Amino acid sequence: MEPARSSSYDRLAAYINQRMRMSHIYQPLMLMELLGRSSPAPAEDIARRILGEDSSQIDYYTERVKRMVGRVLTSNGITSHAGGVYSLIGADDLSEIERDALLQLCREKLDAFRLKRGDEVFAHRSRHRTAISGSIRYRVFTRAKGRCECCGAHEHQAALEVDHIIPKNHGGSDDISNFQALCFRCNAGKRDSDSTDFRGVLQSYDHRQEGCLFCELQNSDRGLLRNELAFCIADAYPVTKGHSLVIPCRHVADGMELHQPEWNAVTALLKQRRQDLEMADASISGFNIGLNSGDSAGQTVMHAHWHLIPRRKGDVADPRGGVRGVIAHRMRY
Repeated sequence: MEPARSSSYDRLAAYINQRMRMSHIYQPLMLMELLGRSSPAPAEDIARRILGEDSSQIDYYTERVKRMVGRVLTSNGITSHAGGVYSLIGADDLSEIERDALLQLCREKLDAFRLKRGDEVFAHRSRHRTAISGSIRYRVFTRAKGRCECCGAHEHQAALEVDHIIPKNHGGSDDISNFQALCFRCNAGKRDSDSTDFRGVLQSYDHRQEGCLFCELQNSDRGLLRNELAFCIADAYPVTKGHSLVIPCRHVADGMELHQPEWNAVTALLKQRRQDLEMADASISGFNIGLNSGDSAGQTVMHAHWHLIPRRKGDVADPRGGVRGVIAHRMRY
């Protein structure tokens, strides 16, 4: 027989199951920290628990291990590295007392360094020595719509950093006009020798062309799905039931000229529309997905767009070759 549950259990279980909002991960992580200990938890311990679940932070320090500390310790014969795993050379020869003594030596070194350097210990984390205020960071990240202005990664996918477009050691200022949002990986690759300004990419997303059919359709009632950088409509002249178009919001003729965030946006809508069609129509058994690029390829509206065409068994006598059918006599092989 199961033991009777306490009223505290019932109260907490009811909150977790029925009332706890999951707009972010913080509430369950705080509860997990408190449930896992027999004493009250300082805010710092709860913060450590949250950081332990933050993959962007883990990615950042994983790179630091690979590029810096792991490489240095291995080159000095202190550690070995194989298959992504680090080992302490000679660890099996250490007694528990010796391990404790070495741990204490490391702690003393760390405490002395932090006492001397203070907050500067982790100054490298933001890749600049001048502290950037929270209000400036907010403005830079808001201007970038919470995305890396180079690769398009969202702030929930990778830690964003405020980057000096013209590096400080090249005379760059701390004015907001010299800041851009980059994820850790793009910022690490850019380094302080590159002054590439990615903000023009963000501004280009607003480009529309007067008289363009698809620029004018972006807010029409033909819209089926949309996200920040692309939208989906039903094709006006469908070749099969459900034939849809996915179109980048920015006016650009060649779909191969999209910026990475636009590729991400288009792909997301193609996947979502395909899923919606499959759920609504069990007769769909395949899809053709295509981009016409240029007059010779049959493009008639010079605003890039992808065709998503549902296929059904028997809709043509012999479907072999699929999109090869754009050159009819080469369709089958």
